[in-house]
Amino acid sequence: MGLRLGLAVIWLIHWLPLPAQSWIGRVFGQILYGLARERRRVARANIGLCFPELAAAPREVLVRRHFRAFGRSLLECGVLWWSPEERVRRLVRVEGIEHWQAARDRPVIWLAPHFVGLDMGGIRLATEQRVVSMYAHQKDPRFDAVLYRGRTRFQPPLLVSRQQGLRPVLRALAQGLPFYYLPDMDFGPRDAIFVPFFGVPAATVTALSRLARISGAAVVPCVTRQLPGGGGYAVRFYPAWENFPGEDVEADTRRMNAFIEERVREMPEQYFWLHKRFKTRPPGEARLYDE
Repeated sequence: MGLRLGLAVIWLIHWLPLPAQSWIGRVFGQILYGLARERRRVARANIGLCFPELAAAPREVLVRRHFRAFGRSLLECGVLWWSPEERVRRLVRVEGIEHWQAARDRPVIWLAPHFVGLDMGGIRLATEQRVVSMYAHQKDPRFDAVLYRGRTRFQPPLLVSRQQGLRPVLRALAQGLPFYYLPDMDFGPRDAIFVPFFGVPAATVTALSRLARISGAAVVPCVTRQLPGGGGYAVRFYPAWENFPGEDVEADTRRMNAFIEERVREMPEQYFWLHKRFKTRPPGEARLYDE
């Protein structure tokens, strides 16, 4: 009943003008801050680890701002799931598209870190270009169906589950589909190495370096930011990385994390702090989330 009611509310709100949706979303995020004790604790731990220079009060302000940004992005997903294509295009503008176009003579990996606008950018790009991306099935089949439909409404993407591995991705890259790649979550020690993220050893998958080497793909970062008020979102392409991959997978993975750090510092409230990014620890290190 709770999920059904929540989806009904998002469906009703999607009819409102974007500024009204934005305001309701920020209020909803503030309510989540008060109710979601476990996620609030995770966000506090992550921000404390990544911004140790901040005193307690500014850190808590950042936690609150993140919940408001997250709440807004969640409610505004209704536009992606049910609105016409023209409205989705108005919600999310595209910047720097010339950087992608300059690399279109070869396979392309769109490096898309976990900011709150991640789905906004991905679905907006899918109005113009068929892509390949990884997909994690949701535990609740009703929510999974809504999310899947929302991501496949326009140019139907090739969605690959993590269980399928990277072979379907390599085939899609060879066929000319850009890979919308989300590399910055802790999936455990498998296929990961520990490299710094804000100075903290973080289990980080090395697939970006390996995929670029095997496929010959250019890496074109693709970051979506939430704009103030009811201004929607902007998905921005960055220039293709030069000299990537290098000779060392660890150095490549460090480079990826350093790029994501730079973007996080530009809009720290919008990074997905609710994920346990540092859950996997190097041998002998204590857990960081008091689990």
